[in-house]
Amino acid sequence: RYVLKPASATTRDTTLLNPKARKGILRDSAIVTATFFTHNFMRMVEESFHLAQLGHTDRWQPVISAVSGLWSAWDANALVVGEHVAWWISLGVVVAFLPYFPYSKHIHLFIVPFNFGLKPERKSIGQLSYINLDDQSIERFGAARMKDLGWEQIMDSYACIQCFRCQDACPAYNTGKILSPAALEINKRYHLKDGTTDVPMLDLISEEAVWACTSCGACVDICPVGNEPMRDILDIRRNLTLMESNFPKQLETAFKGMERNQNPWNVSQGDRMKWAEGMNVPTIEQNGEPEILWWVGCAPATDARAQKTARAFAKILNTAGVNYAVLGQNEACTGDSARRAGREDIFFGLASQNVEILNEVAPKRIVTTCPHCLHTIKNEYPAFGGNYQVIHHTQLINELVGSGKISMNLDGDNMKVTFHDPCYLGRHNKITDPPRNDLKSAGMEVVEMPRSGAKSFCCGAGGAQMWKEEEAGSGRVNEARFSEAKATGADTVAVGCPFCMSMMTDASKADGNPMQVKDVAELVAERLK
Repeated sequence: RYVLKPASATTRDTTLLNPKARKGILRDSAIVTATFFTHNFMRMVEESFHLAQLGHTDRWQPVISAVSGLWSAWDANALVVGEHVAWWISLGVVVAFLPYFPYSKHIHLFIVPFNFGLKPERKSIGQLSYINLDDQSIERFGAARMKDLGWEQIMDSYACIQCFRCQDACPAYNTGKILSPAALEINKRYHLKDGTTDVPMLDLISEEAVWACTSCGACVDICPVGNEPMRDILDIRRNLTLMESNFPKQLETAFKGMERNQNPWNVSQGDRMKWAEGMNVPTIEQNGEPEILWWVGCAPATDARAQKTARAFAKILNTAGVNYAVLGQNEACTGDSARRAGREDIFFGLASQNVEILNEVAPKRIVTTCPHCLHTIKNEYPAFGGNYQVIHHTQLINELVGSGKISMNLDGDNMKVTFHDPCYLGRHNKITDPPRNDLKSAGMEVVEMPRSGAKSFCCGAGGAQMWKEEEAGSGRVNEARFSEAKATGADTVAVGCPFCMSMMTDASKADGNPMQVKDVAELVAERLK
């Protein structure tokens, strides 16, 4: 940090970081290094004086024994004085450090156990707190000032060890954006050191940085002390959108679509089943007692590319003879994008409506073709009274293969595939093996990217980024991820999310690479017997 000055141990000059912190982090490190070096060095000197008094060496302390030889000519009184002086210096530097300790970053040594032990229990790292919009007593939504944050968010800043690992994992920072989750926590801490929480959140993180977040959760997952900077950012978005009506204008189309037609593509609900034309896909009205309720999702129902995934999955279900149904025109957007963009009002309406319908249907199990739908229904709808068993379509395919209900034609080429883990599948919901098992069952060779599983690198679409332009930086998140996929030498990038499908396809086109991008369901359906 002092000599090599690695970029990973600090943040770029363009990042909003308290000026005191740029010097303070180095000062804290220097003080603690000097304190403990001096303490240990003087303890060594003290012991060397002790050995010199005894007149012999200790083979278990070769360095100290060698140093004791320096005092061989000293008389006994001088050796005693030297031993006592060294002892007092070693103790004195520690005592001198104690008053400074609470003001330094090293207070985390005491705070971290509380940070882990007292954190609210959540179903996943991305589960957001429930806001009852029917409660007329609520006067403020989100966080405009630091004092609006929850106590656990304040404690995060004291637990932070300023290691910058969250920054290293952040896809926005990695592609040159000005967002640094580490800088946010450090800025909170330095304002707390000044004795105030009455400071605007936009003095701690810029508005541009707030909207650069993909809510991928990498910062939360990587943090060694359990900090959650992503939550601060989403709380700021809540305040900006609900209290100030301040958000990127590109989001207006998606917001209007969810409000008027219950999907961000703004496609009429009457067209929600057009993707299934010519196929046998029963609705809940046609099959009132399904074993599986398939939550198709907005993208597979309305987006032309994602519809291919829906048709492939329907083919798999029909081939396996699964007793399933879809909600059809009764299905609406889960509200994930609205919530991650701060529009709790839209999310509240959609969630309440969907839970009412689902509770009426009372599904035994729900399968989704979108990790964002899975996450929302599984982890956030329980707060609305909707408790369901929810699985991803790759998990169901894995079950069908394991039970022998579908079999594959393995006579084709041994296709080499790399799987891109969607953030809301792998990191947020810990589902990493089923997609790979599906591909292997279809006779494909799976090669891994350097960042995979729970440590996967984001495609760039989460956190409502799908509906707006990416903030300026040195590169685009999806193109950075596609470069990793291309470097594996695979023929195809397999995905398990319609957002990832869109982003990786765009990156492939921009790169001019013939590498295919397909959903796991498409690849499996192509090899069905």
